[in-house]
Amino acid sequence: MCFYEMYKFECGDWKWGNFKQHCNKEYRMGETCGMKLVLETYHQPNKCRLCEKYHTKLRKREAECERIKRWQSEGKNPASVEKAYANVASLDDEIQNIYSEIHRRRTNITSQRAPDYNYA
Repeated sequence: MCFYEMYKFECGDWKWGNFKQHCNKEYRMGETCGMKLVLETYHQPNKCRLCEKYHTKLRKREAECERIKRWQSEGKNPASVEKAYANVASLDDEIQNIYSEIHRRRTNITSQRAPDYNYA
């Protein structure tokens, strides 16, 4: 039961930080017993890496959809519209993969994630 820092993100996800203190079970220098306890929690004002990627892809998708609407209203660039539709489909796949990874990490017992299901 060695002690570590814990970083908790705005989205509810968290990660282990640096090792801070040995427990009574482990006496060897540089070794830990394998059980992690939180010594101190640091709240981060930003989202985790996966949520940042998720929101970035959503913004890109929204911009691409706006571009499609503009081109269709102008009646120009049919090839660009087709390419933009392909980009939106690709972004949809990437967004779904990221969302699945977020969900998997938060529901998987072996990942030791906090049971906070606040999808940012």
